[in-house]
Amino acid sequence: MMGLALFALAGCASVEVQKPAVQAAQSGAFAEAQALARNHAGLDGQARADNAARIEALLARLDDATLSRDAGRLPVGDPLYNFAGRALLNRGLPLPRPFDRGDWNFDAAGRPAADRDGYRPPMKVGMLLPLSGSQAAAASAVRDGFLTGYYGESRRKPELRFYDTAGGANAAYARAVAEGNDFVVGPLARDEVDAVFADDTPQVPLLALNRGSRTPPAGSAGFSLSPEDEGISLAQYLIERGARRVLIVGGGEDAQRRSAGAAKLQLERRGVQVAGNVGIGADLAPLAQGVDAVLLAMKGPQARALVPQLALAGINANTRVATSQITSGTGKPAEDMALDGIVYPAETWGSRDVPGLPSQASAAARLDTAKGPAARLFAFGFDAWLVTAYLERLALSNNADIPGATGRLSLDGFGNVLRQPSWSRYSGGVPVPLGDGAR
Repeated sequence: MMGLALFALAGCASVEVQKPAVQAAQSGAFAEAQALARNHAGLDGQARADNAARIEALLARLDDATLSRDAGRLPVGDPLYNFAGRALLNRGLPLPRPFDRGDWNFDAAGRPAADRDGYRPPMKVGMLLPLSGSQAAAASAVRDGFLTGYYGESRRKPELRFYDTAGGANAAYARAVAEGNDFVVGPLARDEVDAVFADDTPQVPLLALNRGSRTPPAGSAGFSLSPEDEGISLAQYLIERGARRVLIVGGGEDAQRRSAGAAKLQLERRGVQVAGNVGIGADLAPLAQGVDAVLLAMKGPQARALVPQLALAGINANTRVATSQITSGTGKPAEDMALDGIVYPAETWGSRDVPGLPSQASAAARLDTAKGPAARLFAFGFDAWLVTAYLERLALSNNADIPGATGRLSLDGFGNVLRQPSWSRYSGGVPVPLGDGAR
């Protein structure tokens, strides 16, 4: 209301002064980002990461209309387009044209043409997973989800072979190449992904099942249930609902810190003030002034204990969101009523039907790998099959996405699979699905 009053007092002349100033600032940010992008390919290591962060920060200054317009004006091949396109996708906005893919090739090994819906799987797929050792349980859930999608498809399917990465991801990849696979899915660990992506021109393209510090080479892609991506989705949810001052409270686990940190960065880049990014047990009262939204990066029992502390501190924000970890340690509605009103990103499979998948309850009755926390990795494995089968469509079509078990899947200009999650809200102590997407 105060802003409207000031606007009325200032009169129309203020609009004529302010609008060109804003336009000039946004044009300057776009031009600076374009100059940085021209030199990006020649950088490596920390310098490359810092340059990318600077470009993303500059693009974050642009409003939706300006970002869409200026991205559409970039010529084909301009290195800024991949950055601008990813920013558009993260905001849920359409691309003006497909990404510039360069040397991607889907014709290897005599692969038949795509079906009308874009289905075009490879001919032989090698899957790299830690089938033995401490990560074998996680790998089993991913494997079973992948196989559920694979055997649920009635059309032509690739030959499928599994390779244990317990002896090293590079060795497993070399065996997969030597045995004639024309596509590889995996590995699963972040350090293994960096190891196989160290070669900028791999003999056989990969769909890595995690995201390391290296950009996927041309023709390859990376898919991850990244805590950072979840943080960005939460930030976008808050931005679209007009949040102006957000309090972030997080636990001490690595995934919790990563989600909270990514959300904070995205909010600040988009001009939202972060009142604090604090841990559980912090004094909240000094941070309460003006808070209109709260983001919780913690498990359910921690959130239940925190809710009355927020009230005692005078924080009564109507908009409350949480990472997907909030469902951990829940399941008793009488206790979980303390979480009512909290919205969190969820896997689509847990709340509604997914084509090609039995219901989660049905799958859990038959497979231990589809129960409890493992169900998320099962859904991830199913989606890895979808990306493998529809990668050409995702890579080459304009604004293509596929409905998966973990959300709607698309591919950015750097080969990263992006995921628009479904959303749920606690009501009466139980999660209730909301409409798809954050918009």
